[in-house]
Amino acid sequence: MKNNLMKIKHMALISVLGLGVTFSSCQIDQAEEIEGPTQVAAKPSMAPTNIAARITDVGKDGKEIFDVTEVQPVPPGGLEGWNSYLLANLKYPSEAKKLGIEGTVIVDFVINSDGSISNPTILRGIGGGCDEEAIRVVQNSANWEPAQQKDRKVNSRMKLPVRFKLS
Repeated sequence: MKNNLMKIKHMALISVLGLGVTFSSCQIDQAEEIEGPTQVAAKPSMAPTNIAARITDVGKDGKEIFDVTEVQPVPPGGLEGWNSYLLANLKYPSEAKKLGIEGTVIVDFVINSDGSISNPTILRGIGGGCDEEAIRVVQNSANWEPAQQKDRKVNSRMKLPVRFKLS
């Protein structure tokens, strides 16, 4: 009889523990459903709150670099001229050919208010010498027609995809 009573206590304890685990792991949130786009609460930022404090990158002339401008910079000869320049000057690196590397290199650079190019960097590379070749071609480019903001020439940032494809 004592064994039966112990078995019943154990079974009751196991049942209670099982229910407790089930209820605590299946907690359902009673928040109401919202349809359509919603705003998410802003997360605290470590960035400066003063916009002037964020402008740490300046062009050759020491003035601000714009990411968006009213009038975009234009390469010599327009886009057709730029494509011709790339076709004539871009050389597929032998290492990339040998390894079968293809893809698009994204080059970030500044077009200064005088039209010259500076600070080319790779945002996304593919290796095999393609990254260095993309930077070489951008650096050796003739001066561009600079961007304009409020009818004055300004420094602007460009992101240029350079595609390498084996034929």
